[in-house]
Amino acid sequence: MSEPSGTSRRSFLKRSAAGLAVAPTIIPATAFASADRPAPSDRVVIGCIGTGDLGRRHHLASMLLPNKRVEVAAVCDVDQTRRDQAAIDVYNKTQKKVGIYEDYRDLCDRTDIDAVLIATPDHWHALTSRYAMEAGKDVYCEKPLTLTIDEGKKLVATARTYGTVFQTGSQQRSDPRFRKACELVRNGYIGELKTVDTHIGGGTVGEWKPVATPPPELNWDFYVGPAPYKDYCPNRVHYEFRWVSDFSGGKMTDWGAHHNDIAQWGIGADGSGPVKVQAQGKFSDTGPFDTVLDFDITYTYGNGVVLTCHAQGENGVKFTGTNGWIFVSRGKIEASNREILKTEFKTSDTRLYKSNHHHNNWLDCIQTRERPICDVEIGHRSCTICHLGNIALKAGRPLEWDPVKEDFVNDEFASRLVRKPMRAPWQV
Repeated sequence: MSEPSGTSRRSFLKRSAAGLAVAPTIIPATAFASADRPAPSDRVVIGCIGTGDLGRRHHLASMLLPNKRVEVAAVCDVDQTRRDQAAIDVYNKTQKKVGIYEDYRDLCDRTDIDAVLIATPDHWHALTSRYAMEAGKDVYCEKPLTLTIDEGKKLVATARTYGTVFQTGSQQRSDPRFRKACELVRNGYIGELKTVDTHIGGGTVGEWKPVATPPPELNWDFYVGPAPYKDYCPNRVHYEFRWVSDFSGGKMTDWGAHHNDIAQWGIGADGSGPVKVQAQGKFSDTGPFDTVLDFDITYTYGNGVVLTCHAQGENGVKFTGTNGWIFVSRGKIEASNREILKTEFKTSDTRLYKSNHHHNNWLDCIQTRERPICDVEIGHRSCTICHLGNIALKAGRPLEWDPVKEDFVNDEFASRLVRKPMRAPWQV
């Protein structure tokens, strides 16, 4: 990464920290609109919370900084190296200095910020999202939306209380292939839907690494946050958090939040869910990671449709009906009969929410105050599918689920697992 012109990295960060982290400079907006730049009143001022690989490389560098509708005003991470590099990225692209924060609450308390984009580890999603909403910010939060089902219920309630425009980062909803597949299924072009199979890949065993002193740039206690405290180990930080159940739900929530979301869309269960779940899976007895490695989770819906989530098989979603099947992934869409894919929809057919760009859909809705394509409740319900699978694996028996009450039926053990205690002083 090149340094700001005429400025060393160290001096740039020193001036940024001195002038911004304590009393951040508000990024000035251009006074007048131009042909290639919206007027200040049409731009959204955004703070980025979580600037690791996904937050910085994908969201900040690829989606926000090139977007002329956006002003990035602040970055936040508990890892100083990551937040400092994100600030340099913004400067190199815009020649603007931004606020640099370790604590997300300081960023959210800024009155000049309209919205936040959250790309923290999963166990921080509920806390950061709820605080941001209470501070009056609109929210884009990465998937999986929450660490527990109970957290998701609370985020939905908070969003409705404050009228938040809340986009969940299950971006496949904004992919025309997935929308077309679901429209064909929902309108009966493969007959009556019988089964859905999602293939999301398996977990990882990993190799043990010794407990160590946290690197000086990382606030490890803050990183652990509401999770049970354990000593620092490279197995538990940054990308690897996905395979640690204190922080995430493994592959079930990592890829499951994508493909099970599409399954819910095709079934027509965005505001609902299954009524039964049973699971079988294999866990590692040698490696450091405690999320499931290999699994098959079966969900039964009230209308008789059966969804099975698999670790094995070609990554994607397969809908099977009485008259054929459709398979869709990020790279392709196929059908038992290619003619199905040539279908021209009738005016009487059900058409689904159309968004060809997940971030722009969020920005559009911030202006119109409409709900985005993967609104907080949709994100919560899709994430619930993944959590139900992990809970069924722990229970080791079939479970009944009430999608209206959002609780298990007559199963005290399973009901306890819809939430996790948080380490003091954190609570959501």
